[in-house]
Amino acid sequence: GVSPPTRDYGLLFRCCFGGISVGVSMIVFDAGALIALDRGDRLMWSDVKAAAVAAIDVTVPAAVVSQVWRGSARQARLAMALGGCEIASFDKHAREVGVLCGEANSGDVVDASVALTVKQTGATRLYTSDPQDLGHLLSVLGVRGVQVINC
Repeated sequence: GVSPPTRDYGLLFRCCFGGISVGVSMIVFDAGALIALDRGDRLMWSDVKAAAVAAIDVTVPAAVVSQVWRGSARQARLAMALGGCEIASFDKHAREVGVLCGEANSGDVVDASVALTVKQTGATRLYTSDPQDLGHLLSVLGVRGVQVINC
């Protein structure tokens, strides 16, 4: 199933050796991860930098960007972080998000889009401030082997 949530943000950084990261193929961020980056969380930033060094793609669902982005000059850190991320479209997956919400008995379309992004990208790590709800959604999708990092 889904790995239990952990607070160890620095794990990716410590796993990187010579530009290769052990066991991490793709990372997905939810709103909690972006908020942590926007606030300058040093552990989150160390993981972003380590992912860049290891050439590990970081994906953020478009709905998550909408949830956090306000266009203020105060969000310079967030703008910098998003500059290194792939933004996953919501449009072409809107119906799948709705189906997942129905199957999981959830009304949170943003969380559902995060879970679908994890599945569709084959991500092995998810940074979230909502590990229980996302763990449930991943379970409903049948996604296994994802390390959920609580941020």
